[in-house]
Amino acid sequence: MLLEVDNINVYYGAIHAIKGISFHVEEGEIVTLIGANGAGKTTTLNTISGLLRSKTGDVKFHDRSITHIPAHSVVKEGLALVPEGRRIFLQMTVEENLEMGAFSRSNAEIAGSLEQVYALFPRLEERRRQIAGTLSGGEQQMLAMGRALMSKPKLMMLDEPSMGLAPILVEQVFDIIRSLHKAGTTILLVEQNAQMALSIADRAYVLENGHISLSGTGKELAQSEQVRKAYLGG
Repeated sequence: MLLEVDNINVYYGAIHAIKGISFHVEEGEIVTLIGANGAGKTTTLNTISGLLRSKTGDVKFHDRSITHIPAHSVVKEGLALVPEGRRIFLQMTVEENLEMGAFSRSNAEIAGSLEQVYALFPRLEERRRQIAGTLSGGEQQMLAMGRALMSKPKLMMLDEPSMGLAPILVEQVFDIIRSLHKAGTTILLVEQNAQMALSIADRAYVLENGHISLSGTGKELAQSEQVRKAYLGG
């Protein structure tokens, strides 16, 4: 098993945000977490990444506990997070942003990774000297994904990659996710666009108020009456 999350409980002060959730991701899968705003999706990813700490339970990656290691060491283990809102370095160039994603790797490895990222995102190569803050929203999302790829992750976690993008760009982002998966990257996806997320997911979990209320294959949840009413507008 690639990732195993076991009975995590996360608090913001007195607020119990994540309430004893457990789930797993197998190597080669696309797994999605869907749910309303405030359900705990981002908190879950931030806890796996080491940015937040759980009061209980364990997070294992490749059967090794990563619960207490710092966030930069989690990246070195092979786990990369593309955060909500993209969080790129706005004053730096596209290429400098990408190089920041490879902080855990040797200089010799960085050139090869840059080539791979530019092959996947030709627009980033065209704009490699451009200041990142001047890119469009869609280009910034590509840059955030490219930066995560620079660490050569075994698991890429994507937090709301389609947020704020025009429908045509949402399609493009999901095409890129499919390409990454096809190239061998395992993906854990948090996404409010439940329909798109379930259409590409092998398996899915529904988060409600910090609990997992439903799980199944992407297809099963897309056909679930409960999910359709709550998240698919049907």
